[in-house]
Amino acid sequence: MTDNHVIIIAEAGVNHNGNYDLAVKMVHEAKAAGADYVKFQTAVPELVISSIAPKAEYQKETTGSGQSQLDMCRAIHLPLSDYAPLKQVCDEAGIGFMSTPFDLVSIDTLEPLDMDYYKIPSGEITNLPYLRKIASKHRRVIMSTGMCEPDEIGAALDVLLAGGLTLDDITLLHCNTQYPTPFADVNLLAMNEIGQRFGTKVGYSDHTVGIEVPIAATALGATVIEKHFTLDRNLPGPDHKASLMPGELAEMVRAIRHIEQALGDGRKHVTASEEPNKIVARKSIVAATDIKKGDLLTDRNITVKRPGNGISPMLWDSVIGTRAIADFPADSLIAIDNDR
Repeated sequence: MTDNHVIIIAEAGVNHNGNYDLAVKMVHEAKAAGADYVKFQTAVPELVISSIAPKAEYQKETTGSGQSQLDMCRAIHLPLSDYAPLKQVCDEAGIGFMSTPFDLVSIDTLEPLDMDYYKIPSGEITNLPYLRKIASKHRRVIMSTGMCEPDEIGAALDVLLAGGLTLDDITLLHCNTQYPTPFADVNLLAMNEIGQRFGTKVGYSDHTVGIEVPIAATALGATVIEKHFTLDRNLPGPDHKASLMPGELAEMVRAIRHIEQALGDGRKHVTASEEPNKIVARKSIVAATDIKKGDLLTDRNITVKRPGNGISPMLWDSVIGTRAIADFPADSLIAIDNDR
């Protein structure tokens, strides 16, 4: 048995558009798809975004430019009071609950919900007061590293470690913070470079279109995969266009679970499924012509053919030049005197 289980986080984010009932539906869709966790985003918009903060270009493309980033986020976030009942929905559905806090108040709001992990988003990796607050909760952390240079990742890790966390408590997610991410910018091989450099577990937070890259990340050793999903890509809001539909999410989960099994234990050996085929696919030394007892065995009267349950062709040199111990019709397996 191997322990290759990848934690799959179905990122609902703010794709509920501030509608609690829609958030509940997303919980059940994530569960049906086979995800380990459904994750939301918790924020007091006024504590996160100033009135002068511009929208990202992808946000302008998906929500228009007439509304400020603050007003956009006010419209799509759930009130803080919704997260406790949403956690209860997850518990009843049998799926893990996570939510990314974007401010200090949201951290305190989520703390009583006893999440398995705090998720630090890429945008907060340079937020010293935020990082200190997360570390003070002494919970495991998953931290995205989009938009980051290695020294910024290292500085954030130093804060978390100074706050009492260990490297074993932290998983770093390779990430590109563009929605959708161009395939040429994924740089997936950097995921393992992060782990080697910083000594943490690694994973991948995906913003590409489709499911190929998360599957590839799994094959490369990701321990966590995070992917946005939505109930309808045509809904208004900034993240729907770059999100999977529920059926696509389920397809991604199935593929990742298959890769988990395929990775195996890392040791080369004959498996139970292939063992019976050794006889069928391998070859043995057989009679090339009718051979009489006492005949000299040469490369003119013996050859190599299937099946593989006779003398191995690797013993060819030991057989050549010996005498036949019995009559061997053409195509029959050769036997030798093992006592000679």
